[in-house]
Formats: sequence, C-alpha cells, structure tokens
Amino acid sequence: QVQLVESGGGLVQPGGSLKLACVASGNLFSVYGMAWYRQIPGKTRELVTCNTGNALTNYADSVKGRFRIYRDNARNTLYLEMNNLKPEDTAVYFCNRKTDSTCLGEGSWGQGIQVTVSS
Repeated sequence: QVQLVESGGGLVQPGGSLKLACVASGNLFSVYGMAWYRQIPGKTRELVTCNTGNALTNYADSVKGRFRIYRDNARNTLYLEMNNLKPEDTAVYFCNRKTDSTCLGEGSWGQGIQVTVSS
C-alpha cells in the first residue's frame, strides 16, 4: 500500500501563492498517474488536476492558468503550484496516486492538507 504525505498548506491572502508537495512511498513513482483533488465540507471531492505517467496533464477550468502540477520523479514527489489564489480555492487538498499510468479510477489517497485563502 502506497503512503502519500502532503505538505505546504496553510493560510494565504487572496492573490497569494502556495506550493503543495506530496511524497509517495514505494517504487515506480514515474509510471503512475498522479492527481490533486480538493474538498469543501459538505461537498463532493473534485479533481483539480492530474498528470499521467506519460506526462499528459489536465486541469479543472476553475484553476487553469493559475495552478501547475509537476513531479520530481527522482524524489518521488508531486507538486501543486498555486498562484493568484482566490477565497473559493479554500479547501482540503488531497494527493492521489492512480492504479495505472492514466488519470482514470480512484487509487490511493493522502491524508489531506488544509488551504485557506482569506484576508
């Protein structure tokens, strides 16, 4: 069972930036699809962005042009760079490793990390 540990969350003012990191245990990190999701209390978890094992990436419309997903395969680490943050980006963010190289299916989850955008 893979372990995913997120870090980098916190409180930031509107217009600010944060970078989340997710370190994954195990081998073959580079071949798996990796994603970031977020969840607001009382709402379903939503996909923010996903990066396939073939380096294809997709983004939710709400974050396009502001967020960037990338990975450091040598360090088994997935990143989410978030810029021009808005109050509506406030949520718990979850790292997710898929079961294969695609962005399909559910896979394994990190424990989640809080991001709060507020003045």
